[in-house]
Amino acid sequence: MAQQAMNHSSAQASYSRFHQRLQRRYADELALLPEGEPCLESMQQGLQALLQRGLDLSASLRILRQLVMQRLMVLDCEQQVPLGVVTRAVTELAELALDRACTQVRVELDARHGEPRGRDGQPVQLWVIGMGKLGARELNVSSDIDLIYVYEQEGETTGQSDGRGVISNHEYFARAVKGIYALIGDTTEHGFVFRVDLALRPHGNSGPPAVSLASLEEYLQTQGREWERFAWLKSRVVAPFDVVRSPQVQALRGVVLPFVFRRYLDYAVFDALRSLHRQIREHAARRSAGHPGRANDVKLSRGGIREIEFTVQLLQVVRGGQFPELRCRPTLEALQRLARAGLMSRQVADELAAAYVFLRRVEHRIQYLDDQQTHVLPTRDDDLDWIARSLGFGDTCAFLHQLDAHREFVAEEFDTLLGGSAPSCGSGRCGSAQGQAAAGMPREIDGLMDKLPEALAGHVAGWRGNARIQGLREEARNRLFRLVQLTAQWVADGEASEEAALRFLSWLEPLLRRESYLALLLERPAVHERLLHLLGAARWPARYLQQHPGVIDELASDAMLGERFSAADFEHELALRLAALQATGEDDDENLLNLLRRAHHAEVFRTLARDIEGRISVEQVADDLSALADSVLRVTARWCWSRLRNRHRASPQFAIIGYGKLGGKELGYGSDLDIVFVFDDEDESAPEVYAAFVRKLINWLAVKTGEGDLFEIDTALRPNGNSGLLVTSFASYANYQQQRGSNTAWTWEHQAMTRARFVLGSEDLQTEDAAAPDGGLALEARFDAVREAVITAPRDAAALRDEIVGMRERVRTAHPVRSGLFDVKHSPGGMVDVEFAVQFLVLSQSARHPELVANVGNIALLLRAEQAGLLPQGVGQQTASAYRELRRLQHVARLDERAAVLEPAQAAPLCDPVKRLWKAVFE
Repeated sequence: MAQQAMNHSSAQASYSRFHQRLQRRYADELALLPEGEPCLESMQQGLQALLQRGLDLSASLRILRQLVMQRLMVLDCEQQVPLGVVTRAVTELAELALDRACTQVRVELDARHGEPRGRDGQPVQLWVIGMGKLGARELNVSSDIDLIYVYEQEGETTGQSDGRGVISNHEYFARAVKGIYALIGDTTEHGFVFRVDLALRPHGNSGPPAVSLASLEEYLQTQGREWERFAWLKSRVVAPFDVVRSPQVQALRGVVLPFVFRRYLDYAVFDALRSLHRQIREHAARRSAGHPGRANDVKLSRGGIREIEFTVQLLQVVRGGQFPELRCRPTLEALQRLARAGLMSRQVADELAAAYVFLRRVEHRIQYLDDQQTHVLPTRDDDLDWIARSLGFGDTCAFLHQLDAHREFVAEEFDTLLGGSAPSCGSGRCGSAQGQAAAGMPREIDGLMDKLPEALAGHVAGWRGNARIQGLREEARNRLFRLVQLTAQWVADGEASEEAALRFLSWLEPLLRRESYLALLLERPAVHERLLHLLGAARWPARYLQQHPGVIDELASDAMLGERFSAADFEHELALRLAALQATGEDDDENLLNLLRRAHHAEVFRTLARDIEGRISVEQVADDLSALADSVLRVTARWCWSRLRNRHRASPQFAIIGYGKLGGKELGYGSDLDIVFVFDDEDESAPEVYAAFVRKLINWLAVKTGEGDLFEIDTALRPNGNSGLLVTSFASYANYQQQRGSNTAWTWEHQAMTRARFVLGSEDLQTEDAAAPDGGLALEARFDAVREAVITAPRDAAALRDEIVGMRERVRTAHPVRSGLFDVKHSPGGMVDVEFAVQFLVLSQSARHPELVANVGNIALLLRAEQAGLLPQGVGQQTASAYRELRRLQHVARLDERAAVLEPAQAAPLCDPVKRLWKAVFE
């Protein structure tokens, strides 16, 4: 502690050039700023005290700025307050200054020219938009402020009472900008408040000082450049205070968001950022030429603050269109969000955050020396020693060592992201192959064909008359040709099959207008290679990728293949995305429908990739797809209820029962959902409310949007089938299933009940009467009780056998098999025989063998039946193994979109155990 106190004492003594100057000149005014950390409220008090001394606004704002700087130097260098205290205070100072300047200037202009009005005669707002660090609330202590002035619409002012002084809104706001600059940016005897930079406005320094919202929209849509998207990412209306949260500002957000965040994963921005970063590096190099000290710039040099900001912003812009939870302005918060989204490891995010805080604190100390807007380390030994000691280091060497370590880490991460070092991929040749392809790039299709294998050349030959190819920009065509050459190289080296390459080209052609996919595959060679492997494995993945091309970005994750679906993570991420959309007012039905679809498609694709790579079994595929369906149903039901106009309670007294493959947790790719909807609500409006709710829910699940659909919904298993109510009360459902009354279920419906399960329902959904026959149980327990009662009900075994065998024959007749082949599902000895036999065992034997009641799947039930002595020794085990293999064969065939049939000789080892099961059960 003594050493630290000595360091801080030494730091205080070294403030000479700026701090001591302030101490001398403003000794009388220092007490006007309330004690403690400067905040908006205390700065407002300080400003009011200065104005009460008779100073005008211009002088008061400049003196206030000096008082705040003096306070921050003490807090930062002596008390080591967090970085956020400093940046927030400087940001709030800028906001206060802009608010007061804007208000005063408009009062003066209104007195001369009247209020500016729009076409409808309403007053027109001016929005002062803070860009960069001001927008992100990250201003440094000697920062300039990047501003863009936007007014609502064109028109003219009302003029004075005698009609004089009328000017256009364009001229009015141009004068307002000039007046605001005079109050804030001009240098007087008290210095300035902030240096103001308007270079980010439309058309840069050649553009008008203020633009209308319509002009801004037209500019961004037609002329906005890629680098401007990074600038607008951090944009925020900062003044005047009375309009910052006004409804009209939403119109501005509606213009900016689509420009910054594109609908599809946007890897095309990589090249734009490389170009921008190269220009910054070249500018820094020119500035430092002949001045070696200037090369040590903690902001712009290699591994500096700008590279951390670019790393974060690049990932945000690429993915923010599809993942709204990534949209935030502050760098440190964005790093945490990127880590939560899995876009960088937690360790990397934490180390980048530590580097950012360190470099920003160094930047502040550089600026404390002389109140200059510089980021270059000083060359004087005493200045370096003061910086080191004010940061808590014992000497300059220790400080410089820490600085170099942070900058080296930042530079390595940035170079990896932008391809400064070749990205790794399975073959280990991605970087070199990409370089070779770029070096020998043909300009025309004929030149490209000369470098391809015969099969690929034949396909590419068809591009000569392809309008999509001819209409590509030259840059996009070059990317396409590079991808073709890389693909051909992998085929030549045996890393991909010609079939995979042809499917890849067929997949790519309809997507050529979305140039971001070309950029993605070039930026991520590992994705390209894994995609070829996936496309070469089967036909269905190629069709799925054609429908949902954006999911290929999932292949960029090395960890993804070793993971499994997590319902908790999936629903948590959707909750974050919903909150992000709500924060920006984008949570309309269309956006939520697309959000659900993108999330579902990505999870299906992850499962598919693990499946193709052999990382999970067929049973695990079914488990994960079924758990995903459960999650989608839960989230969709929750969102639909919250948006239902006529709902009469906070939570629905409602449940979904799953049947068939959903009920048995055996969903495959593209399976529909067999579900039944029930409610348990005594409110007189309940039937109408839940009917509207279910119609909305089915629409949300089944409707096709630009992102596709979720599931086909089949409700034919509800009481009375397609002629029955879409949603029924639980009491009616229970009576129907348990043969109470004249309207009762058929045997085939009881067969279906063996595979039914409670999918979702309100956790607190219980009967109100604890003395009721079910004892006030929650609905899930009540459903389980009904299911058990149905399954264990007394039955005439012979009559049940006849009905189930008759039903099996009707199913077989409806699915004829080509003569001489064995259909793994429908032929005698196939999967359906196993399923019908298990259903008979469950319905006929559960009363005496309760271990058969649980819905644990056909394989487990076969083993339990054998253990209970209901099957001959070995029949259950052998049939279970055969059924597992039949499922696998069906799964593989469906992936390749071919019939799941075998030659009889191949089928015999599988169908023989099933036939023995059928004989043991039914004959």
